[in-house]
Amino acid sequence: MSLHPVVQSVTERIRKRSAPSRQAYLEGIARMRDEGPLRGHLSCANLAHGFAACGPVDKSRLRNGPTANLGIVTAYNDMLSAHQPYEPYPEFIRETARALGHTAQVAGGVPAMCDGVTQGRAGMELSLFSRDVIAQATAIALSHDMFDSSVYLGICDKIVPGLLIGALAYGHLPAIFIPGGPMTPGVPNKTKAEVRERFAAGEATREELLQVESDSYHGPGTCTFYGTANSNQTLLEAMGVQLPSAAFINPGTPLREAFTREAVERALSITALGDDYRPLGQLIDERAIVNAVAMLMATGGSTNHTIHWIAVARAAGIVLTWDDMDQLSQAVPLLARVYPNGEADVNRYHAAGGNAYVFRELLDAGLMHGDLPTIVDGGMARYGEEPKLEGDRIRYEPGPAVSGDDGVLRPVSAPFEAHGGLRLLRGNLGRSLIKLSAVKPEFRTIEAPAVVVDAPQALNRLHAAGALPRDFVAVVRYQGPKANGMPELHSLAPLLGMLQNQGRRVALITDGRLSGASGKIPAAIHMTPEAARGGPLAFVREGDIIRLDGEAGTLEALVDPAEWQRRTAAPDTAPAPTDHGRNLFGFNRANVSPADQGALSISCGPATTDGSAWHYDAEYDLGADEAALDAPHDSKDA
Repeated sequence: MSLHPVVQSVTERIRKRSAPSRQAYLEGIARMRDEGPLRGHLSCANLAHGFAACGPVDKSRLRNGPTANLGIVTAYNDMLSAHQPYEPYPEFIRETARALGHTAQVAGGVPAMCDGVTQGRAGMELSLFSRDVIAQATAIALSHDMFDSSVYLGICDKIVPGLLIGALAYGHLPAIFIPGGPMTPGVPNKTKAEVRERFAAGEATREELLQVESDSYHGPGTCTFYGTANSNQTLLEAMGVQLPSAAFINPGTPLREAFTREAVERALSITALGDDYRPLGQLIDERAIVNAVAMLMATGGSTNHTIHWIAVARAAGIVLTWDDMDQLSQAVPLLARVYPNGEADVNRYHAAGGNAYVFRELLDAGLMHGDLPTIVDGGMARYGEEPKLEGDRIRYEPGPAVSGDDGVLRPVSAPFEAHGGLRLLRGNLGRSLIKLSAVKPEFRTIEAPAVVVDAPQALNRLHAAGALPRDFVAVVRYQGPKANGMPELHSLAPLLGMLQNQGRRVALITDGRLSGASGKIPAAIHMTPEAARGGPLAFVREGDIIRLDGEAGTLEALVDPAEWQRRTAAPDTAPAPTDHGRNLFGFNRANVSPADQGALSISCGPATTDGSAWHYDAEYDLGADEAALDAPHDSKDA
């Protein structure tokens, strides 16, 4: 089927906008490619250091022959349930490579923090910047010029985007991402959310809450809700850099092991040493980025990716904007109901047809680029197929043409909603995003007085004191990347959800983030420009009437313009982030870009011809319509 006109026009707009930076990026990786396998250029001392600890077989191959050496970048630690299964992977990968006549080495490790542990804690203020640290650590791991291809062991939150950004810096190397799979089902997510809300209302004990949390997060594997970690997996497949339908196979199963073996074999077969060279930097182009965004919208994925995929795109020399995402969301229907957009977990989603079903629907409707080259032969069409285990090998067969559970998955012809999961909000408070698919239609519009706080804990204290009005819009500001690293505010979801259950009208507006498990209340997040940059949130006062209309895509402070102009920015009353390691990230906070430019605190993307880092420029030539969308909404916009 021909490409949908909106998908086509957005892709062309991205391509036009990105032409100079994309060309610079491709020229850079071409220079690295043209030097050939770089291990051959190492001095004798360099090479001896590189294989000194190898066994005799690997050492002989690295010393004497044109064998492929596979670099493993791992985010393993055994505190993250999603990453604990990776412990034996390096040895399995090495054994698989040896059996094929090649070698593999752990190139390096990257940090991996768990947002589930740091929610509401000081450590959450390091979370977003950990993505940039991971990108840098990945580049360091690959800096030894020892590798012909690479595989990445990482699943969660900032970890996959960080690995992607780092891998794209070495875009002349092939790259395959290897997931570990989700934990098996536990307590239903709806039950867990209900207990959280009862605890917030003082109706459940801490012991009851801990038990339901333990029964939900109960074993190895990713958390089973459709948050950032599991959204990462679908987006990797949408870009063709993870094996088809690899995302949601449980850890410790024969099929999971077969997927890992297949990924290693494939990574070793697409190097520059052979005749099927597939470097990562060429695979991830404008079409791949659009495919990822389309999949995000169709499945109601994590709001965090409205930041992360802008950063990933930039690492490949591609300029993606919130307006692109919003327009794709208007065209791509919502095909999946997975918690928090529904009651199902990712295991039930996979059983109903999962990614293979969604890819097939989107491709057939022209809502995804089918001509995208991928790590496997056959391109994106292969991602609509379903894996079966045959001995210890994977055999693919046509994916399901009919949803196995229409409460979880539906076709393009009868979607849950005509539009995708996310919506861009505009108004005199700036620009922000809302996960509309998680909010019931009757709650998508609110007009109520503002309750203004500079820290999420302050809202909980106001509730405990009985000081919150019946209906209100919580304005939680000074939570942006420049202020304190843009922590997730998921800890507010139980309180606000409980108040909404009582029949009260509530909403959240913040320049911070909200988890991929964002909950059921209307939440305008990632507000840009943020308060710490002099954005309009700094001028909101207690009691101002705020109107949020998710359907219309508007967010306004209903304040007389003359009064608005008389105001000055309110100071940030939150304590300075100088403890719990936050002092080490002062440079990141001082230099980070706005949320709508990826919230990057590192140089990212190609260099210009004079050797300086390429930077995003809002004045790209796209015509008056988009320029107007990107213009400041307030005279005090800094």
